[in-house]
Amino acid sequence: MLKINFIAIMTYNKSMDLAHSLRLSGSRASHLTVSLVGAGGKTSAIFQLARQLHPCIVTATSHLGIWQIPLADHHITETPAELNPLPKDGIVLVTGQMDGERTRPVSNETLLWLREYSKNRNIPLLVEADGSRQKPLKAPADHEPPIPEFSDLVILMAGLSGIGKPLSDEHIHRPEIFSQLSGLKIGQPITPKEIITTLTHPLGGMKNIPAGARRIAFLNQADTPKLQSIGGSMACELLGKLDSVIVGSVQKKSFRTFEQTAGIILAAGKATRYGSLKQLLDWKGKPFVRQVAETALHAGLWPVVVVTGFHSAEVESSLMGLPISIAYNPDFEDGQSTSIRAGVEALPQNTGSAIFLLADQPQIPGDIIRALAESHTKELDPIIVPLILEERRANPVLFDKVTFPDLLQLTGDVGGRALFSKYKVTFLPWHDDLLLLDVDKPEDYQRLIDIETI
Repeated sequence: MLKINFIAIMTYNKSMDLAHSLRLSGSRASHLTVSLVGAGGKTSAIFQLARQLHPCIVTATSHLGIWQIPLADHHITETPAELNPLPKDGIVLVTGQMDGERTRPVSNETLLWLREYSKNRNIPLLVEADGSRQKPLKAPADHEPPIPEFSDLVILMAGLSGIGKPLSDEHIHRPEIFSQLSGLKIGQPITPKEIITTLTHPLGGMKNIPAGARRIAFLNQADTPKLQSIGGSMACELLGKLDSVIVGSVQKKSFRTFEQTAGIILAAGKATRYGSLKQLLDWKGKPFVRQVAETALHAGLWPVVVVTGFHSAEVESSLMGLPISIAYNPDFEDGQSTSIRAGVEALPQNTGSAIFLLADQPQIPGDIIRALAESHTKELDPIIVPLILEERRANPVLFDKVTFPDLLQLTGDVGGRALFSKYKVTFLPWHDDLLLLDVDKPEDYQRLIDIETI
């Protein structure tokens, strides 16, 4: 079950480059094979990405127009004399022989050679694996797309400029097939629904993707505030079948990354200072921990993992009926780090970030959770912390997946703040000092009750 409800405010005052938005920056891109399919700016995207990752090799299992060749630093045709050795600097474009105004696809033999060569040199191989005749949208024919079976990442591209256009050959490559896959009749205006349906169809965007390859949709041509907003809403619907969704503009070099943001609720402690099981204290007719879990779900976090320990049976019973996961921590008496580790270990592999929530803060509003998740789409900041009155850090806190290995190394009674000195911390200004209140003692609970009745 997928619940993604947060609304992204698509303002581009902050942005990251395409490589970072795809999580391909630095060593993470070395020796990977990245294939681009679909329509709506593949060539521009692949060369922009190549420029950020160079040195790298670019090739194509489809035709390329000769006008694309100057985008590379070197152009090599697949003759043995030219292939060995390849230039070692910049962007090396390897194509088949010239065929009029375009190049032919490379052969399978050359493709396999390029893969081994790029792996041995520890550089990325970028493959344009589809043709779309420069139209914003397409549907694949029977022989398409020719994605290399060894691709590590497949990027499914779609141009949002096609929204509102009639389904016709003027705007769609292979409109009849697009009609069959989407259910839209020829001549009718294209809506986001049909794009989503086609992208996620096994004979559409998902066709020929190798098992085990990461799948990312790139909704390009989001060049206006309206298309940026539409793209954000589409991203939320697409995440169930993809590892992430990029919404942005190659032309403007502005991008947002949408990934699954998990919620981890720490509810394993003994509440020694309080004197009783505060996870089950009442808040507006519900146990604390249930209120926190419902807020996380309603804010769009997925999955929501509740870490239990002390009196786990009672805590878990209070969560009955909610679509959450339980991570039991048998070592809860050894400190908060053990609960953090239990929560992170329970996350799916495609989780992009996690927001940690405390079971003794039922008053935390969904707005701050959504704001943290939305802020994370801008630059994939490692850690994002609410800042109250420009001076006091508060909970909840978001941790990007790059921090997960370090969170798993924490020991003793320490929390995620132990990583603040290692990673860049981004502060999110917030107006509500209720985020500063947690229930450690009975007088804190009374204060919380008093605030509720005001």
